[in-house]
Amino acid sequence: MKFAHMADCHIGSWQRTPKLADASITAFMKAMDICAEEKVDFILISGDLFDTSMPALDKLKEAVAKLKEIKDTGIPVYVIAGSHDYSPTGKTMLDVLEKAGLFTNVSRSFEEDGQLRFEFTVDRKTGAKIVGILGKKGGLEKHSYSSLLKKELEAEKGFKIFMLHSGIEEYKPKHLEQMEAIPLSSFPKGFDYYAAGHIHGVFSREEPEYGLIAFPGPLFPNNFDELEKLHNGGFYIAETVVNEGSSNIKLRHIPIKLYDFLPVSIDCNGKTPQDVELELLKITKDKDFSNTIVGLRAFGTIKGGKTTDINFREIISAFYSRGAHCVLKNSYALTSEFFEEKKVHTGTVEELELSIMNEHIGQAKIFEREKEMEIAKSLMQALGKEKDEGERQADFDARLIEDVQRILDIRL
Repeated sequence: MKFAHMADCHIGSWQRTPKLADASITAFMKAMDICAEEKVDFILISGDLFDTSMPALDKLKEAVAKLKEIKDTGIPVYVIAGSHDYSPTGKTMLDVLEKAGLFTNVSRSFEEDGQLRFEFTVDRKTGAKIVGILGKKGGLEKHSYSSLLKKELEAEKGFKIFMLHSGIEEYKPKHLEQMEAIPLSSFPKGFDYYAAGHIHGVFSREEPEYGLIAFPGPLFPNNFDELEKLHNGGFYIAETVVNEGSSNIKLRHIPIKLYDFLPVSIDCNGKTPQDVELELLKITKDKDFSNTIVGLRAFGTIKGGKTTDINFREIISAFYSRGAHCVLKNSYALTSEFFEEKKVHTGTVEELELSIMNEHIGQAKIFEREKEMEIAKSLMQALGKEKDEGERQADFDARLIEDVQRILDIRL
């Protein structure tokens, strides 16, 4: 058996950076072509196929064409929604694409006596049994795990794959310590492969009593920090290997390289704006940056001027004149002796929201900290809802008020 495992495709990302606006869909097309060349039996996409629940039509059109091409080769695709695909209204483009027969959403469940019972999707060719839990913003999918009927899933025989779009508490990277995550004990045991997404880093581990847990990372880095850490994206191809009657899984991480990445980091402490300019312009001299993303990071406290005295426009133009595909600048940590340093949050929207909530939760001292965090996340989800198709404004307002009253336990 041979299958591909990808996650966090984020088709439609980088829309505010025109030179990278096509990177996510290009990476997706390239990954799908590799899957076809490798003749995989099936493809897993563990959440965040799109960067938003309602993607732009031009990117959607290209993705649909490629999914149709893959379907026509006989390779089935199995997906779950991620925190970006998911919509509080329940409307998502994934439902439309599944109705069109382009893939199968394996997060199929129903509630019974207060517990969630999930149904396996069986791959026709290999017999692999696949099930998954979708991801929601703020880690709200943890309610699905707390009510998950695990014993039935664990008792199922055969080659089993569990798909998830959540951080795992025991494996959280240091820079995501405050992120909501699911403890390993909440997952059903005894699966052969845990196809994870959501954490944008490459990680795999064989976990006793569970199985092989793998995060493939994004298909293309989704922000400046990720470009610095990863340089490019990729996905896994997994093959079952039989040795002396027992089988195990061999993983290969397949890089998706669209561009070279050049990190340019300059410590501006004690330097004048002119010093900084000369140092950066010297880097561009007599060099070729063709097909390269330049990540320009300036930090520290300059002397003898303001941060705006540094002519970054000229520096960026110099990189472009040497063939750079895109120049990204990060000067959030750059300050002047004339100004007090300000705290700035960076990262994805979800990480920013979580960071800001963690900063301010507990100030009102009305609820316990954990309860207040839960209420805040639920309110954000409720207030993010949109009107249903054909719904009157008055009915939408009433529904919204009812949701908020329920969350705050207000009885009128």
